Amino acid sequence: MSGFGFSEEQVLRYSRHIILPHVGGAGQRKLLDAKVLCVGAGGLGSPIAMYLAAAGVGTIGLLDFDRVDLTNLQRQLLHDTDDVGRPKVESGMERLRAINPGVDVITHDTMLTSANAMEILSGYDIVVDGSDNFPVRYLVNDAAQMLGKPLVYGSIFQFEGQATVFLPGQETPCYRCLFPQPPPPGAVPSCSEAGVFGVLPGIVGSIQAVEAIKLITGIGTPLVGRLLLFDALEMEFTTVKLRWDPECPVCGKSPTVTELIDYEAFCGLPPRLGEIV
Repeated sequence: MSGFGFSEEQVLRYSRHIILPHVGGAGQRKLLDAKVLCVGAGGLGSPIAMYLAAAGVGTIGLLDFDRVDLTNLQRQLLHDTDDVGRPKVESGMERLRAINPGVDVITHDTMLTSANAMEILSGYDIVVDGSDNFPVRYLVNDAAQMLGKPLVYGSIFQFEGQATVFLPGQETPCYRCLFPQPPPPGAVPSCSEAGVFGVLPGIVGSIQAVEAIKLITGIGTPLVGRLLLFDALEMEFTTVKLRWDPECPVCGKSPTVTELIDYEAFCGLPPRLGEIV
């Protein structure tokens, strides 16, 4: 494996990838060279970041301005009881380095806003959205579209989750093709009001990690133009086809959203697709 520039330790650490059909040494080299931004270091961000680190993604950005709270520990496996009160990116970085010391972890202990989103996202190859609120989802989508960055989207609420992949510039749907504008604040209960099944983000976040690794290595068929819906109570996966909207305000033929917009924060899933399309 010297042709891929692996050390002896890397050959052992990533051996199960290296011998895996479709990945191999070439795919592992792509992972080691990749830069992925994880937006959010909470429920979704935990499995996303940990699996990307274990897979050997060379540079992982962790973006979150929150501090670890005791209520987080039911689902946010990046953090331990002793981390309560610490910045999530700080305890998250320690966990990722413990999993894989060879990964470069860049922390962004800040709120993502229209003022800093373009600068932060521009430093990465792929963006994985593990945020828990609509303002950040729209901001990440719009910035990724404007920068031409692939975006792996996921969201959870109570017992349900969603995941898909948005690829800019290919007449494929973006987040605003599904939901052109955020629902009004108060229309969706917050996570603290409605609750969330602790295992759910582990499942959805793992799916997002799968999609990110597929994009990096170029294997398989990404969830582009397809929204994967998961119902934990019924243990059912459903796939809904998505259509690119030529009138989309961001990725359509004549975009009307050409600058980033900050929205008032609240969290949850968008309305069910059947209610709006």
